[in-house]
Amino acid sequence: MRGRQSFNPLEKMGLAYIDIEKKIRITTFGETFLSENYDLGDIFFRSFLKWQYPNPDLNKYCAEDGYNVKPLIATFHLIKKVNALCAEKSIKGKGVSKTEFALFFTTLSNYTKIEEMAKKILKFRSDYEKIKSTETIEKFAEKYFYAHYSDYESWHNAIDYADNVIRYFRLTRFFYLRGNDYYIDLEPRRKIEIDSILEIDNASAKEFSSSEEYTTYLGDVTQPELPWETKLKLQEVITLLISDIEATEKSLTDKKISLPKRPQFVCENDNIDILKETIENLRIYRRTLGDAAVHSEIQLVENIEQCIKNLQNIFKLADKKPVELERIVTLALHILDDALGIRPNYPVGDDNQPTFTAPANKPDIECFYQSFNSICEVTLLSNRSQWFNEGQPVMRHFRDFETAHNEKQSYCLFVAPKIHRDTGNTFWVSVKYEYEGQKQKIIPITIQQFIEILHYLLQAKNQIKNFFLSHTKIQELFDSIVSVTKGVSKSDDWLASIPAIINKWGKSIAT
Repeated sequence: MRGRQSFNPLEKMGLAYIDIEKKIRITTFGETFLSENYDLGDIFFRSFLKWQYPNPDLNKYCAEDGYNVKPLIATFHLIKKVNALCAEKSIKGKGVSKTEFALFFTTLSNYTKIEEMAKKILKFRSDYEKIKSTETIEKFAEKYFYAHYSDYESWHNAIDYADNVIRYFRLTRFFYLRGNDYYIDLEPRRKIEIDSILEIDNASAKEFSSSEEYTTYLGDVTQPELPWETKLKLQEVITLLISDIEATEKSLTDKKISLPKRPQFVCENDNIDILKETIENLRIYRRTLGDAAVHSEIQLVENIEQCIKNLQNIFKLADKKPVELERIVTLALHILDDALGIRPNYPVGDDNQPTFTAPANKPDIECFYQSFNSICEVTLLSNRSQWFNEGQPVMRHFRDFETAHNEKQSYCLFVAPKIHRDTGNTFWVSVKYEYEGQKQKIIPITIQQFIEILHYLLQAKNQIKNFFLSHTKIQELFDSIVSVTKGVSKSDDWLASIPAIINKWGKSIAT
């Protein structure tokens, strides 16, 4: 039973199936997922395009009970309709709140009810406006849920389900969060793609003659055909991207932020694949512009203070702790010094916000400096599972990175709530003796020690006008932590010496 349950997600996403010989087969869609440079957002988007109720693999959510919907497409239609109704009433469109998503999206069982649901959302907002001085939106929504959805078991389950759906929908990059992450809206930078889908798909479920036909459809990476993958539509996407890029470049120039070198783009071509590649390269360049803005803005004292506060409060977050830790540490690395590039490997939306943690076969963050390179690996694990999940993988990622960037000395910064003794001992062997025949330079520190490094930088900025830390000072700290292994005989003593090294280094950077 455990094996069958573990296989279910792979089958439902169309990545694999069980053939008539009861053997597991990888689909063409699954082969795409196994490729070295797969796009996680594209994988989820193509899978969600096919997600529908009813379908031949499910006995529940059947047509007889009124189900006829593709949830992703219905979500596109519903958010667009809500925003359109707001525009008719001269109200600023803002998408829908997470509370509204839990109430109305997770109960949308038929595409014919989309307009009805959109009107219910606006009435819900209007009704709450009348009583909001006496009741919170959460309490009002809970009462509404039990009054209108008696067939459903729990409001809290509806909230959890909505949070999960939103998290996975965000992976597609077709949605973005606004209003302190409380509202979910359609990604404006994907307008052409979204409108192209809505023009041809009303969110009704596709009919299949058999379960085998449905399984084949799920696993076929070429289906459905994306309506914007035509020469005309792709050039429209390119035009929109270039307009967005030019506006971003002007904003950075106005703020006296240096622009990265703009690559050459092939914008006029009859080859669909070349146009798609151009779009991807434009989006990568737009992300680079976003990184340049972040690197400049994060240097402000108030932003450094906020970064420190966010790290201190990482365990108080209700969810997304691993994703947030990678994001905050990435910002902190931007703060520290004059890096040439800080490149997190987590997938991001078009708004440059992370949608998931970095994939398992890559370092969390790659850092490039004038005189050295490094990776940074972060984890929230602190028990023995830290060693199991991070010990060998970190050293393997680091060795692959060293091999790929062997023109400079490389370091690995490892950040965790605390360093488990097994993890510390594993890294100790790698640093003092060898990993795969060669020593490595791994710097294991706690989140609190990382915060102390930021505090020392903040003190220096407050003491010295226009203070900016050189990457060579970070290299000095890394070398000090690595070299102390020569004078101690066990990993515990090595880890115990790190606080004093950070303290001595911190007091020296402002002198």
